[in-house]
Amino acid sequence: MDWALLVTQILNGLQLGILLFLLAAGLTLVFGIMDFVNLAHGSLYMMGAYFCATLTYALDSFLLAVALSVPLTFAVGIVVEVLVIRHLYRRDHLDHVLATFGLILVFNSSVHMIWGAAGNPIPLPEFLDGRVELLPGVVIPVYRLLIIATGLVTAGAMYYLVQHTRLGMRIRAGASNRDMVGALGVDIKTLFTLVFGLGAAMAGLAGMMIAPITEANIGMGDDILIVAFVVIIIGGIGSVRGAFIAALVVGLIDTMGRAFLDGVLKVFMTIQNAETAAPALSAMLIYILMAAILYFRPQGLFPPKNR
Repeated sequence: MDWALLVTQILNGLQLGILLFLLAAGLTLVFGIMDFVNLAHGSLYMMGAYFCATLTYALDSFLLAVALSVPLTFAVGIVVEVLVIRHLYRRDHLDHVLATFGLILVFNSSVHMIWGAAGNPIPLPEFLDGRVELLPGVVIPVYRLLIIATGLVTAGAMYYLVQHTRLGMRIRAGASNRDMVGALGVDIKTLFTLVFGLGAAMAGLAGMMIAPITEANIGMGDDILIVAFVVIIIGGIGSVRGAFIAALVVGLIDTMGRAFLDGVLKVFMTIQNAETAAPALSAMLIYILMAAILYFRPQGLFPPKNR
């Protein structure tokens, strides 16, 4: 096996895992703490990408656009929570699914009316648009390194917020027993609004990071949301640490499977059959892992301590 190709694919897997973590961390906070199934989380991912695209062209600065788009996506999350989500907390999960599916349609139609049907590419500044040789034969785009660094910094900040701040203490207490926390004087409505806004901001950041690679387009969050749910099920619902580790595992499995599975299958079958079977099987690997986790450890690999 070519070791340079192996290292390159590992880095690609880490990049995918980091993006999945940014999306899944907000989703696991909302799902695990608020017990709310938010199918529209991917739409907030999409909104972050479109905000970033618009501001990049308006300000001629990608980094400044990201800095401004994060609070904008946070604000959209706050508005959605106040107008729609908070009225559904006491309803069952079927109502959550129906309402947030409706929000997906609203977001997609709104984006179509405002930005049009065509995708919006995001140009990168020159210093992020090049490549760097990390090791002999291992060349990776600078921007992919920025994605990995951004995700690691965000993961560290999220861990510190949840584990070492007063807000994090209230978030963890609310996840354990929201009624008791409310009885102790904590404003649960405000707490849940902040958590939802934080999840929206992280989803938006993930959209901003991927948009320069794929471009901002309508419905871009719908498919990746399914993988984000796989991540939080594997890691443990409500666990930020679990979401981080599971996202990296899923990213590596998906990337390595697509890169090397056909070579493994060629040992056991003809070249034509291996090349046909490998893409389908590699796409199934993360779902096979999820099924195994649900069977042997249904609470996830790293469930919250209070569960």
